[in-house]
Order: sequence, then structure tokens, then C-alpha cells
Amino acid sequence: MKIALIGLGAMGRAIATNLVHDGHDVCAWTRSGRTVEGVAALQTPEEAFNADVVLTLLSDDAAIRSVIVDPGLVSRAPSGVIHVVMSTISVAFARELTELHALYGMAYVASPVLGRPDVAAAGALQILAAGGAVHLDRLAPVFAVLGRRVWPMGEDPSGAYAAKIACNMMITMAIEAMAEAVVLTEASGVSREAFFDLILNTLFGSRSYQVYSGNIAKRVYEPGFRASLGLKDLRLATEAGSAVGHELPMLAAVFKRMGEAIAAGHGEKDWSVIAAQTLGEAKENH
Repeated sequence: MKIALIGLGAMGRAIATNLVHDGHDVCAWTRSGRTVEGVAALQTPEEAFNADVVLTLLSDDAAIRSVIVDPGLVSRAPSGVIHVVMSTISVAFARELTELHALYGMAYVASPVLGRPDVAAAGALQILAAGGAVHLDRLAPVFAVLGRRVWPMGEDPSGAYAAKIACNMMITMAIEAMAEAVVLTEASGVSREAFFDLILNTLFGSRSYQVYSGNIAKRVYEPGFRASLGLKDLRLATEAGSAVGHELPMLAAVFKRMGEAIAAGHGEKDWSVIAAQTLGEAKENH
């Protein structure tokens, strides 16, 4: 296939590289001017829509609106192209994009992912896909290169983003839970390593607990998934919850904690730095 990417951040570069290695004709547009070996550079984002598939990996609603929606790229795109938005965007904006694509007869598929750039580089992302069955079938060879498994989230693209936002919300809750558990256990002489060995081999053995317990144990919060992006996703979750009229008290707590970590100057650190905020270690990690 001819596949175009809009956005070449860490995830985009890993995805583009894997597609090139699989033999696809890959091109990309990026505001940063980054390049990837084997990927043709586009001069404008509009050129991307001459491909069979367009993968959008811009950071948020505002970026997609400014690059794609406001310039009217969807209205001028050739017929037959599938637009796949892999960014984590708001549920409300996803519904707006669904209406926009339907208005101009363009196929729109949501496919936010679970996995950091190292997982993307390994072609092992978990892909949360939502859209028309015909379009998902056409995308199967692409998704097979990028991910370990595709998780169908229905025909409404907004469902995939709701699921991704919910997953990220739960990860931050897990990080905060581990931090609060350390507050209790260290006060009674139990080392972080000993406590995490216990929980990882009994109650909580998932990847999120494995990865982020390591950060907390080592007191190292180097960038993996930036706290500033984590706050964005928690804001999206808060907005989605408000839209359906439900109070989500745990979400409110981690949203507040993430905001405090960023206010303390840790926006570029890994989002697990919220644990340092709870443990009173944020200053020493500044």
C-alpha cells in the first residue's frame, strides 16, 4: 500500500520504520522537519491524502484541527482514501470528525494504541480499532505490521478513544495506588523492592505495574510517556465523564496529582512522576 503519515514523533518514527521494512510505500509530513530512512518527505499535509491510507499521529485535538480540519483537507481529499487517526483525542472531537468525514464520504477509522515507542518499534502495539468493517478489513495488513493484536471497539470511532482514555486513566490510578502503598509499607520498614516483588507475583502482575513499580523503586522518572501528555488524557477523561453526568472521584484525585507534578516542573518527565509527588520526592527529582 501507499501509506502516508501526518506526524513523526517517537511513535510515528517507529511506525514508519516498520511499514518501510514491510515493503510499503511510505511518505510523511511533519511540522518538525524530522526524517526517517526510506520515508519520502511531503511538503504539505494535503499531499498525504493522495495515499491509500493516511495515519494521523498528531498530539491532540488542537493539532489535528489546525493541520487537517481548518484547512479543509477532508473536503478536498480523493475518494477511496482511509483516514486513520491514531492520536488520543477527545470523545467529542471524535464525533465531530465522524460527522465531517461522513459529510465528504471519506472513510474514517479510529485506532489509538496501547504501548510506548519501544513497543511500537517492536511491532507489538495493542490497537484499539473502531470504524466500518470494510475499512477495518482493508487495514488488516497494516495493523498486522504495527501491532500484536487488534481489539475491535465497535463501528463508532468515538468508542476507541473512550476506551483508550479509560485505559490511561486506570494506569495513573495504578501508579498512585503503588505510591500510596509505599507510604504505608516503608513507614513500617518494608523496602519498595520487597513490596513490589510481593504484589507483582501475587495480586498485580500486569505490564503497567511491572513498568511503573520499577520507576518508583529506583526513584527514576525519565521520559517514557510525558506527564504533560498524561495530564491531557486525564483532562479528556474528565470531560468525557462530565458529558455523561457521572462523578468520578478517583479520576479527580489523579488529575489533581498530575497537575501538581507538572506545576512543580515535571511536565517533561515520565507520568509516573506523580508517585514522586505523593511520596514527597518530587523536589529531589526536579
